[in-house]
Amino acid sequence: MSFEWPARFVDLKHKIVASTPGYQERLTSSWVDLLAELEKRSQEVVKEGPNYIPQVKFADLEKLAPEEVDLIRRKGSVVIKDVVDDNEAASWKTALEEFIKANPHVEGFPEHDKQFFQLYWTRSQVRARAHPNVLKAEAWLNNLYHVKSGATIEGVDLSTPLVYADRFRIRHPGVQWDAHPPHVDGGAIERWEDANFRRCYADILSGNWREHDPYELEGRLDARSSLYGRPGQATVFRTFQGWLAMSETAPTQGTLRVFPDVALSNSYTILRPFFKPTVPLDSPDILDAKNWVFDISSPEFPGIQPRDNGFIGPRPTPDLHPHLRLHETMTSVPKVNPGDMVFWHCDVVHSVEQEHTGTGDSAVMYIPAVPKTPMNSDYVKRQAETFLAGINPPDFVKSKEGTVFVGLGTTEDVVEPISRIAMGLPIEVA
Repeated sequence: MSFEWPARFVDLKHKIVASTPGYQERLTSSWVDLLAELEKRSQEVVKEGPNYIPQVKFADLEKLAPEEVDLIRRKGSVVIKDVVDDNEAASWKTALEEFIKANPHVEGFPEHDKQFFQLYWTRSQVRARAHPNVLKAEAWLNNLYHVKSGATIEGVDLSTPLVYADRFRIRHPGVQWDAHPPHVDGGAIERWEDANFRRCYADILSGNWREHDPYELEGRLDARSSLYGRPGQATVFRTFQGWLAMSETAPTQGTLRVFPDVALSNSYTILRPFFKPTVPLDSPDILDAKNWVFDISSPEFPGIQPRDNGFIGPRPTPDLHPHLRLHETMTSVPKVNPGDMVFWHCDVVHSVEQEHTGTGDSAVMYIPAVPKTPMNSDYVKRQAETFLAGINPPDFVKSKEGTVFVGLGTTEDVVEPISRIAMGLPIEVA
């Protein structure tokens, strides 16, 4: 894609590094160290494959040893088994299929054979998000974050999960699906351009990538992940993105793929715009650190692309981000059953397998982990209004005027106090 980068991004690069004394030497030394660690970790990932992704039982979350929790933190991805009863989760898929039949005007992708649906408030989705086990799993994940200073931040409660309404997919076997190549959600150029967001990566940008903590909370709270108002850009802070399986799904069956080391991929993605190769991208020596030099003369941010008067990405590619070895390291999550959930840290590079080689549908509901913060609480209040009105949530494209669906969820589907708080609804008094 040909794109003329605004010259102001050269100024941005200079501004970012100017506060670090001896920045060229410091960042170059850090870059070389990072590339060596990436090569070592990549070999581990390729050797283990899906087994590299941690798997735990929902019932065991509070019993995990510290080293098991640390492993989940480092890899940034986890499969939580048996969050919801298999039959209940499978019944949600059946109900969704019935909803689609009753509402043939629903928008979806691809147009000729809809499998990814622009629906947010079906009864199945509302009940799944409101399920106490789902919310408890999210709260556990939220609590993997911390404030280094130990300070209490007003309006923040990691043990109070909130609901972020998203969509679902019922993917059919055999379909080529190239809509979700490796990417990171939750902000694009904002990672560098927004001063608050940039704080999350301050150690990386000062030449101390080994000190980077993807779970430091403070910088996340005021980070603006949407500076350009692009539709479909999440404005909330999701500690983890996630989905709940409504069917069996295994590697090669259209499942999720991740780069399973969040600190390493963060460090590489954030530093990459400050370095350029001195050999052609297709050179057999492209991975050699000696063939890369510090350079802030270009306005380009590799992996960031323009869209809708804003930007999308980061979208690392084998050409632009060769040291990630994406063709080998993007790892499919292990087989899941209905009621299992898969979560990945908000900064994790992830994608969706292009082909589904299985014999049955691969069906999941997107349900992220969202903690109570001032910014998130404000969003949930506005989201609750759209729920009551049966229209699309604030972060998504507005509902077409006059669109009506039969069989949407209602407040009667949100019963438990933990669920009503998460949805921004008043707790009923008996």
